[in-house]
Amino acid sequence: MQVLSQDETPLLYSLVFGEGVVNDATSVVLFNAVQNFDLSDLSAGVAIKLLGNFIYLFISSTVLGVVAGLLSAYIIKKLYFGRHSTDREVAIMMLMAYLSYMLAELFYLSGILTVFFCGIVMSHYTWHNVTQNSRVTTKHTFATLSFVAEIFIFLYVGMDALDMEKWRVVSDSPKTSLSVSATLLGLVLAGRAAFVFPLSFLSNLTKKSEKIDFKQQVTIWWAGLMRGAVSMALAYNQFTRDGHTQLHGNALLITSTITVVLFSTVVFGLITKPLVRLLMPGTHMSFTVPLLGESQDSVSELFDDNGALETHGEGRNLVRPSSLRMLLTTPTRTVHYYWRKFDDSFMRPVFGGRGFVPYVPGSPTEQTMHNNWWHGEAEM
Repeated sequence: MQVLSQDETPLLYSLVFGEGVVNDATSVVLFNAVQNFDLSDLSAGVAIKLLGNFIYLFISSTVLGVVAGLLSAYIIKKLYFGRHSTDREVAIMMLMAYLSYMLAELFYLSGILTVFFCGIVMSHYTWHNVTQNSRVTTKHTFATLSFVAEIFIFLYVGMDALDMEKWRVVSDSPKTSLSVSATLLGLVLAGRAAFVFPLSFLSNLTKKSEKIDFKQQVTIWWAGLMRGAVSMALAYNQFTRDGHTQLHGNALLITSTITVVLFSTVVFGLITKPLVRLLMPGTHMSFTVPLLGESQDSVSELFDDNGALETHGEGRNLVRPSSLRMLLTTPTRTVHYYWRKFDDSFMRPVFGGRGFVPYVPGSPTEQTMHNNWWHGEAEM
């Protein structure tokens, strides 16, 4: 993600980011679903139950995250104790996100998927209900926490790679350990190729423009090869107890996972930037997007009475960039168009959002001072 630019390659950036997040969440849900079954006696009935359990976990986690996000938006918009106070608004947003994770773990659902959809809802509704000070504070707070967590993960992987206990257990079979690591790495390469290229082909069949070309498909395939926190967490959850194991098979899988994570992160990570430059040289573009301002965010402002996209200036059609965020603010008359109509008519009047909440620059004290200054200027 640090190599790609949202301004230069908005569609590719959105695809890589969305695919990466959904992959992590889906892998955790699938892992939790598989844990409840005995795969040594696999049959059609077990496979159907496994699929049903996966769907249940996915939908339940999603619904829980959406409900938690909507609840936070309603609390800040309607209830007095959290309104127009930066510390309370920030605290409510953080605690509600954490509450969604805790509830997911309490009900044996996917915490990652729940927090992911809670964050989506909070960014769409809750974040626009708070004051400007709270927006800046939450943006930098969550960005800092994310950065620290990412550093901690790679620090943990590096320190764990030097834990000699597991390596001693598998030291008597170095060839087996190397072959397992190579097999896992090959399965990662083949598995991503088996999904990225066919799905990109099917996606291109449904679109007349903005198709995913082969170079972008290779970039998407390569960008997802780096294994990291989720792989390590799931491996430790399944094959260790309190981070330790003396079983040869478990230690073999743990060390192989560490090898794959280190190799993919270091080798594939170093190659990513030159590869992107080689595949897409000279992709330097910038967009001026008027629709991302505070005043334009509803269907009535995006479309005329006939459902056509509004034009600006001398009859020129508005340029519609390709990123996911831009697509949501410039929907075509498909699912996005009807979702935005539903959102404007039913959801945002209740839960708030951009354009549906009076803009408050700061605390009630700051607002009172602003109003007094404004009336003083008017009397002069």
